Amino acid sequence: MRVIAGTARRLLLKTPEGLDTRPTTDRIKETLFNMLMPYLSGAVFVDLFSGSGGIGIEALSRGARKAYFIENNQKAIACITDNLEHTHLTDKAVVLKQDVFSALRGSIKETADVIFLDPPYQQNYEKGVLEILRDAAYVNEDTLIVVEAARETSFNYVEDIGFFVEKEKQYKTNKHVFIRKI
Repeated sequence: MRVIAGTARRLLLKTPEGLDTRPTTDRIKETLFNMLMPYLSGAVFVDLFSGSGGIGIEALSRGARKAYFIENNQKAIACITDNLEHTHLTDKAVVLKQDVFSALRGSIKETADVIFLDPPYQQNYEKGVLEILRDAAYVNEDTLIVVEAARETSFNYVEDIGFFVEKEKQYKTNKHVFIRKI
């Protein structure tokens, strides 16, 4: 896995050992960031369920001002820290070894421009995260929430909790769902 574009372009990133994380492939990451480019310059980016930190690092490399990396796995935290040092982006990062739900309830102190989450598939974490984000002071109508999920994951509940699906990009086995507050 590598950084695709920006200040850290072509630098290789480590991934945590084991099967607990599922790094986004370079091709899918490139497609995602082509869609995110208009939102990144000077942005506050939140990377939930960060894994290796590859998504948040890509955002920083492409112009985000600050990125929060939220992950509770110690091996993944070590990997994120190593990757930030390797890419020279540590000074723009806040790494939080916390459960995502706890972090969302009190660790983010400024308005988020983009919130990205790639939770374990088929465990319904997406809905729980959105329920917290609905009432979070750092989320407004301009905040773009992007969920990476299994292709069959339904988001038919989002309007009931105060959001709408702006667009969806499907791949072979997964998809990115772009969500905003109503």
